[in-house]
Amino acid sequence: MTIDTQENQRRAARAALPWLERHEVVGIGTGSTVHHFIDLIAADRGHLKAVVSSSNQSTRRLEAAGIRVVDLNEVGELPVYIDGADETNRARQLIKGGGGALTREKIIAASSRVFVCIAAAAKLVPTLGGFPLPVEVIPMARTLVAGKLGACGGRPVLRAGYITDNGNQILDVHDLVITDPVALETALNQIPGVVTVGLFGRRPADVLLVGSEAGVQRI
Repeated sequence: MTIDTQENQRRAARAALPWLERHEVVGIGTGSTVHHFIDLIAADRGHLKAVVSSSNQSTRRLEAAGIRVVDLNEVGELPVYIDGADETNRARQLIKGGGGALTREKIIAASSRVFVCIAAAAKLVPTLGGFPLPVEVIPMARTLVAGKLGACGGRPVLRAGYITDNGNQILDVHDLVITDPVALETALNQIPGVVTVGLFGRRPADVLLVGSEAGVQRI
C-alpha cells in the first residue's frame, strides 16, 4: 500500500468523525481504512461509550485502545455504522469481504439506520468486479457452491488456509463484471451453502466518503 493511499484512507476516516457526534453506541467495520478510523476515535471518542464490532480483528484493536465492545443483541438497532470497502461504484454499491468479515458486516449494516462507507479514491470504480467477490460458504458445500459460481461466469478460488470468525470458508470469485449488483446478490444468496456474498447491492452505503489528494468527496 502506497503512502498516498494511506493518506487518502486517513482523509476519508477523518471525514466520518462527525457521524459519531451525540451517539453513545455505533457499529465499526473491518479493514485498513477502518484501522485509521479506530485510531482517530481512540484519541477523541466524544460521547462514544461502546462499539459493535464486525470482526475479531477490529475487536482486538478497539479493546487495545480502551474502547468497550458490545454484542449487537444487547443494543438492537444502531444509529450509524462506519466501514470501508474493497470496491464501490457511484451508486454506493459495494464489494466487501477482503478481510473476511463480510457476514458480520452485512448483519451490522442491516441493523443500522445510516451506513457510512469510507474509502480511498482508488476503490471507486465504474463497474464492480475488478476485486474478486468474496463468498462465505459452509465447508461441506464448498464444491457445490464453486460449481454454481462457475456456472454464473465466475472463477471461484478457495482462500487457502483461511477460516472466518464464524468457522466457515471463503471462495473469492474472479473474472466477474457486475453490471447488476442487486440481481447477482439475490441469485448467489439462493445457492445452498452460501452464508453471505460480499455484494452490498440490496443494502448499499447511505453515504460514501472518498478520500483523494484533492480532499474528500461525499457521494
